[in-house]
Amino acid sequence: MQFKAFICLLGIFLLLLLVLAGLLHAKNDGEEEEPQPSEREEEEKPIPVVEQFRNVWIMEAGRDGLLCYIEGEERLLRVAASTGGETEDAGWGTDVWLLSLREQVADLELTDSVVTGVSIKARKVSGRVMAADQDGIWLEGYGRLEFAEDARGYRLYRELMPVTYRDLRIGYDFADFCLEEGQICAILLAREEAMENIRVLLRNSDYQGIYHQRVALTCDTDFTVRLLSAGGDLDTVTSYGAGESLEIPFSNTGWSGSAGFLDDTQVEEGAEAASGQDVRLLVTPAARTGKIIVQSIHRSQGIPAYRGSLEMLWTEEGLILVNELSLEEYLYSVVPSEMPASYPPEALMAQAICARTYAYTHMQRAGYEELGAHVDDSSSYQVYNNILEQEAATAAVKATYGQMLMREDGVTPAQTYYYSTSWGYGSDAKVWKNNGGDSYAYIEPRHLCREEIGRVLSGEVETAAGVAGAADLTREEVFAAAIRSTDPGDFEAGEEWYRWTYTVKELDPDRILGQLQSRYEANNALVLTRDGEDYVSSSIGTFQEIRGLSILTRGAGGVADELLIETDRDTYKVISEYNIRCVLCDGETKVQRQDGSRVAMNTLLPSAFFTIEIAREGETVVGYNLTGGGFGHGVGMSQNGARSMAAEGYGAGDILRFFYAGCIVKEIYDDAEAD
Repeated sequence: MQFKAFICLLGIFLLLLLVLAGLLHAKNDGEEEEPQPSEREEEEKPIPVVEQFRNVWIMEAGRDGLLCYIEGEERLLRVAASTGGETEDAGWGTDVWLLSLREQVADLELTDSVVTGVSIKARKVSGRVMAADQDGIWLEGYGRLEFAEDARGYRLYRELMPVTYRDLRIGYDFADFCLEEGQICAILLAREEAMENIRVLLRNSDYQGIYHQRVALTCDTDFTVRLLSAGGDLDTVTSYGAGESLEIPFSNTGWSGSAGFLDDTQVEEGAEAASGQDVRLLVTPAARTGKIIVQSIHRSQGIPAYRGSLEMLWTEEGLILVNELSLEEYLYSVVPSEMPASYPPEALMAQAICARTYAYTHMQRAGYEELGAHVDDSSSYQVYNNILEQEAATAAVKATYGQMLMREDGVTPAQTYYYSTSWGYGSDAKVWKNNGGDSYAYIEPRHLCREEIGRVLSGEVETAAGVAGAADLTREEVFAAAIRSTDPGDFEAGEEWYRWTYTVKELDPDRILGQLQSRYEANNALVLTRDGEDYVSSSIGTFQEIRGLSILTRGAGGVADELLIETDRDTYKVISEYNIRCVLCDGETKVQRQDGSRVAMNTLLPSAFFTIEIAREGETVVGYNLTGGGFGHGVGMSQNGARSMAAEGYGAGDILRFFYAGCIVKEIYDDAEAD
């Protein structure tokens, strides 16, 4: 019995020991082991922040660090004393190494905001940029070079700033290009010089399009035709005598199938290059004064002849022609094509300065950079070589040699828009709704009258906004009263286009529908459909009848800015003077000018300075009458206004001061040489 009691007590004691051991074990599990000093330091050390910057421009390098231009901002970056790596740059941190980094493009690695890695993009190429687009450029001597995905661009002269391919000067060698793995990783606009040659895309006969299905030409002097590849690996020259004709039909197989300039061996060796844009034909007269006569193009003068050289580029749609010549010689054919040579010399000189300035702005930023041209020869830019050169116009160009109209800063060329005739007032650049109107504050809605020019030239008034009545022209009743009357003090009161009427007796809803759809496709933000209280961009639906036509708002000078068209289905708002002129032109009705003459308007009304009166049958609009004035958009210089001013003794400088407030005339070539 005593033995059994002893066994029981022993079991209870062991059980208590097990419980106590479990409690101690649980307590130890809840407590962390005290870390050793080295382990604590390792855990508390912060994770380094590593940043990578691609294709950075390093401006300066010295003991204070690297002064870099990153994403439009200057940053001074401290350089690590040592990277601690086996692949550390030779001489890292030395004066020689720092000097080698100045004015270079590089990839940078930053660790905790300190430079710990530098990779210089040492390979650079340059040459004439013959074409450019968002994916790459066509560089003379190298062919097509593509942009890297993270490519950057920098303007290095004057103020350092970011640039894109749009800032490249087509036809000029003003930039270096950094290459990495065969792609352009950086554009370096290294300098700015006077650009004396312009590249003009020649549209086909009667300006129908940019592609030519055949090119027939000759020259009044001996000439050569060179088949030149971008890389220089396919270069053959054929000589022709003066008057000898050459015809080049377009072929889907490229030059090797359309032109007889390659022999069998050359075709075999260069077939791939000769089938696309990497090869161009260059026609060059033997004499600088020689002219290339393009027999396959028709213009108002008949068959045009071109100064300079002619480039032909093959595309899948047809041949592209680009005429390269001096800017001054280009103007010999622009000025008489844009303004009659019979106008007074001072008016022609004002036109020459405007035309030169307008052309130069597009030489700075080309309109056809992907095809290697600054402008084309149509009214989309400036009409070129549609009329034969005239002695008076050429004299005006020579008298204003190199002169351009600059903004108040004396550096930036003004946008010298011009048009034919005013109704007594001009407008401003906001008429086009391209978000750039505010940038052209120097183009003011002047009253083109004798009293106003006197005030402006005397400095009596600074802006036309203060002229009594000018601002009120945005009110329908004020404009309507003004357009139905005449002001003998207006410079152009005697011009045929000063007042006109346009009467559509039988409105065609289908034509208006087609015009609405066409303008919507061109810019869907400028033709809107009413949705409740709002107007939204929406595809133009069909309708059978027009129920209302009215001007909703007017811009500066009274120009129609918004047109309301109500139909049996939807209501539309047509925005901008150009769209309004398109939609209300029926292509059949003739405009009657104030002298009684009648003129056909095929696609566009003379201007958007008009009022509307509608004719109804019940709820349906069956016709409308427009009472209007002026010819053109109304922005900038009125050419007939300039003629009248010059006839009354005002000089070219006075005329330009009147139309472009605060702008100054400067000689661009001298300025460029000074820079």
